[in-house]
Amino acid sequence: VQLQASGGGLVQAGDSLRLSCAASGRTIRSYSMAWFRQAPGKEREFVAAVSRGGSGTSYRDSVKGRFTVSRDNAKNTVSLQMNSLKPEDTAVYYCAASNTAWSTVHLDYTMDYWGKGTQVTVSS
Repeated sequence: VQLQASGGGLVQAGDSLRLSCAASGRTIRSYSMAWFRQAPGKEREFVAAVSRGGSGTSYRDSVKGRFTVSRDNAKNTVSLQMNSLKPEDTAVYYCAASNTAWSTVHLDYTMDYWGKGTQVTVSS
């Protein structure tokens, strides 16, 4: 599976962005899909994930209520709607696909495929 994230940019605090991840080469129906991010000088961290069928979601605490992850298996895409952005959300955002258990979707080493990141910068 090849993954390509897009939609990043420079915004002000309080603004919104919608990230998209387009998959090719294989259907993503059999994969849980996740978003991770990495800020300069920090380790990569889990942001959000959506289950194979789309009914299950998971978020890190700091983005709950602000971010919404979704998927469209027919279009082979995953999205991350980010509202009320904060400067601490500044990072490179990556989408990833996992064929392992849902309970491990927050662990980056369980991801099977990664896309190139897209930069999100939130100014104060």
